[in-house]
Amino acid sequence: MNSKQAESKREIPIAEAVRLIDLVNYQEGAVVSRTLVNRATATLTLFAFDDGQSLSEHTAPFDAVAHLLEGKAEIVVSGKPIRATAGEAVLMPANQPHSLKALSRFKMLLTMIRS
Repeated sequence: MNSKQAESKREIPIAEAVRLIDLVNYQEGAVVSRTLVNRATATLTLFAFDDGQSLSEHTAPFDAVAHLLEGKAEIVVSGKPIRATAGEAVLMPANQPHSLKALSRFKMLLTMIRS
């Protein structure tokens, strides 16, 4: 891969400080997402959930960490409800059902670990 191809795959700048919560905006009645890094071993995706929005129960083939950056959410993992607020993180294990619901508008960084 040449340097231009590598640069086009970057979603955030390398070796620069970025303010994560400014990289995605709330949209009324919606869940908005933006992929920040996408590699074979991991993906970082930023989400903004409007108040009351949710992701229904689903499973993923990899472990994932939901790190709340602002707001409040209920994350249910294998039937266990967890209330999380800004600054807290929840590990969602691979192949375990989980769902997310906004208790207020919230933003989170989701790290999917593929290895």
